[in-house]
Parts: sequence; C-alpha cells; structure tokens
Amino acid sequence: MATLLHIDSSVFPEGGSASRSVTAAFRKTWEEQHPDGTVIHRDLAVDPVPHLDGAGASAAFSDPATHTPEQQAAFALRTQLAEEVEQADAIVIGAPMYNFTIPSTLKAWLDQVIIMGRTVGAEPSAKGTPVTVVASRGGSYAPGTPRENFEYVQNYLQSVLADSFGFDLEFIVPELTMAPNNPAMAELIPKFEASRDKAHADATNKAKALVARLAA
Repeated sequence: MATLLHIDSSVFPEGGSASRSVTAAFRKTWEEQHPDGTVIHRDLAVDPVPHLDGAGASAAFSDPATHTPEQQAAFALRTQLAEEVEQADAIVIGAPMYNFTIPSTLKAWLDQVIIMGRTVGAEPSAKGTPVTVVASRGGSYAPGTPRENFEYVQNYLQSVLADSFGFDLEFIVPELTMAPNNPAMAELIPKFEASRDKAHADATNKAKALVARLAA
C-alpha cells in the first residue's frame, strides 16, 4: 500500500490558509487513487515537534550504547520522524512564507529529520522520493518582481530538500494571497485568483501523475 507523508505548517486552519487548501487538494486526489493506502499527517502548528537541542544533536554523533536517558528520548523522536520520511512513497509539504522564510515549526521539523549519514550525506536514505512543496505567499517574489531578493523559502528548501536529502522536488506557488484582504492590493485580485486556481489544478495533476508513476 502506498504511503503519503502530509505536512502542514500554516498557523491558520484550512479555511483561512492558502497552503492548507492546496495540500488538502493534493491529499484528496491521492486518497481517491489509494483508498487502501496510508496517510501520515503531521500538523506542525497544532502539534509542533520540539526544537533540536543538545541531547538530540549529540546523540546523532555518538555511540547509542553511551547515550544518556535524555539522549535516548531525544534521538527516539528523531528516528521516528526519519522513518516517516523513509517509509513515504510521496511527501507533500505546506510551506507558507512568514517574514520572508518558512515557519519556525517547519524548520524545527527539518532540524530533527536532518541526520548526517542517514537522511543526508553521501547516500541519503530517502533519495529520489517525490516531494511537492506548496510555497504560498501573501505577495509575489518571483524573478523580476521588486522583492525577488526576499525569496528565502524556495531557495532554502531547494538546497535542503533537493540538494541534501536528494528528493525529487517540485514547487507549487500560490501567490498574492493577501490581495483579497489588503485594499492596497485590490487590483491584484484577478492575478491572485488565477494563481490560486492554478495551484489547486497543479496539486490535483501532480497527485494523479505520482499515482501513475508509482503504479508503473
């Protein structure tokens, strides 16, 4: 049975979150194609993982036989999170832009899952796993826009997820999501609506394509 790892990090519920609505569309299509499959959903806003601490970090570079109880507990969580990644046939991640970068809860998850010599390194344990990131943002930071130099979501995640984990990474980018609520952006509402609709269509199409790819 196929397994999807679904990660959300928006602080807003689905009705008020652009990233959640798109990851939900991806998941819905996936589940329709895999009714007997497994979905592991980590909602990092509702149930955040702890930030990486000294015990968890040092445990990754020491002999398990020497671990203190604190190191054992910390590394058990890191192992569980790594196993969820390794067992997934596909991963979808909601990564809204907050203050020009990813939510701290998503960064905490990444810090826990990045284990040198296992998930990252010469032979990443989940290399090649297809990962779709929904990188929503209130404005636009696309090349050629006035704030393109403030784009620290896709640039960062490209380096971590593709270059370090070795994932087969794709982005869906719903932008201008603040337009309906910001009078100064009212003229951009049609562009927001087009971006929103494209993001939902892309999520559905990518999920279908992955289903076909995994079935081949």
